Amino acid sequence: MALRLADGTAWSDTLARAVAATPEAFGAEVDGVPTLHNLLSGQWQPVGTPSPVRTPIDNTVLVNLPRVDAGTARAAVAHAAAAHRDWAATALAERKARVVDALDALTAHRDLLALLLVWEIGKPWRLACADVDRALDGVRWYVDEIDRMLADGREPLPGPVSNIASWNYPMSVLVHAELVQLLAGNAVIAKTPSQGGAVCLTVAHALMRRAGLPATLLSGGGEELSEVLVRAPEIGAVAFVGGRSNGGKVAAALLDTDKRHFIEQEGLNAWGVWNFSQWDMLAKHLKKGFEYGKQRCTAYPRFVIQRDLVDEFLDMYLPVVRSVRFGHPLAVGDDWSAGDPLPELDFGPLISAAKADELRRKVDEAVRGGAVPLHRGKLDGAPFLDGQDTSAYVAPAVLLAPPGRSRLMHAEPFGPVDTIVVVDTTDELLAAMNASNGALVASLACDDEELAGKLAVDLQAFKVGINKPRSRGDRAEPFGGRGASWKGAFVGGDLLVQAVTVGGDGRLYGNFPDYSSYPTT
Repeated sequence: MALRLADGTAWSDTLARAVAATPEAFGAEVDGVPTLHNLLSGQWQPVGTPSPVRTPIDNTVLVNLPRVDAGTARAAVAHAAAAHRDWAATALAERKARVVDALDALTAHRDLLALLLVWEIGKPWRLACADVDRALDGVRWYVDEIDRMLADGREPLPGPVSNIASWNYPMSVLVHAELVQLLAGNAVIAKTPSQGGAVCLTVAHALMRRAGLPATLLSGGGEELSEVLVRAPEIGAVAFVGGRSNGGKVAAALLDTDKRHFIEQEGLNAWGVWNFSQWDMLAKHLKKGFEYGKQRCTAYPRFVIQRDLVDEFLDMYLPVVRSVRFGHPLAVGDDWSAGDPLPELDFGPLISAAKADELRRKVDEAVRGGAVPLHRGKLDGAPFLDGQDTSAYVAPAVLLAPPGRSRLMHAEPFGPVDTIVVVDTTDELLAAMNASNGALVASLACDDEELAGKLAVDLQAFKVGINKPRSRGDRAEPFGGRGASWKGAFVGGDLLVQAVTVGGDGRLYGNFPDYSSYPTT
């Protein structure tokens, strides 16, 4: 059956809605494509060198993203520092009122923000809506709790918070963090991710700016802007979310400073299976784990299985993998009509064709090195439009025993590729689960929960689930990482506000050069 775009979801329609909602944030066309503005010095400005941004859905150009240079960024940071001083002196009641105004405006445009995420980063509609909703609902919780969180005399940082985040969760990670930082009395600076989310973030920041919030949004190359957005003396804190390579560069740039920081880096999150029999329960968790093609920091791409259970595990697991649904997030049949639900998919494309090619090369490299391909899905039969570019799509793959020298053995694939390692002892189980020198989450599937609790003590993960997955968490739940997966202060709940304020009793929880301290929960 031939497929078509769902009515009203074409990019031209979506972009027109964005421009109508926030015209101040859009500029002149280049080659027939609008150019975004940068939010500098309190206003939207047509500065920077335009660069085309493509959607991973079908590789067409969406907008032009203007990349500013280091000099422009330095001026923006200086202005943000001045705005920070005024905002830090603003009464908490006024800060709350302005953040609530921004939340109300964002809520009014919730569906637009979600549809922008579908086009920009390829999230299926349900997951795009969840990204927006988690951001808005989470910040409203902080609005209700912020008086208590600041009651011990905590004050804003000496300068604005610089936010450098990856593309995968523009709203529930980046915008959420910024709004909480603003609640706590800090001006904020955000770098637009180069790979996706620029239009969604532009619309969101336009609505935030209308509410009178001191926010700056800059686009540019990480290498060129990092020196300014990380090391500028006016910056009060640096928040980074991304891979270990870039995160390591940020951490190195902060070594000779005492600047507050929280650097979330990837780790190989593992799920261990030992003395286990509850396969139906585990199947439900693993199917959900394929959401967004495992392009998230808390995905589980590694399974470490007791040898005696490998056959039972595969009997459960392989049908789950084969049931995963992926394709064009907005492709519907001719019988679709307005009001019908959009496609219910587990994931769409990866963030780019380049990332898809890289992941395919990693799989081929591992197989050539000796890994056993238990499953390699195909794009055939997936819901695509006729003639559509599918270069950013990767079908699920499962590899048994990746060789030690392959990149998939020790690093997170950030895509729908799972690896399985077989072990004979609990010592081997723990060693295999700790392969990446620290992780954000881990889980153990074990009928004996007391034994699982004992094993969990030796896992190098910030959160460990027993017969259930763990995630970043919402509202009061803290979040961090062990080992190389996290540097600096932990966040989440009270810890996020503590990370972006000074004062109170006790030292921060986190991983620091001279100590590591973990919350008891």
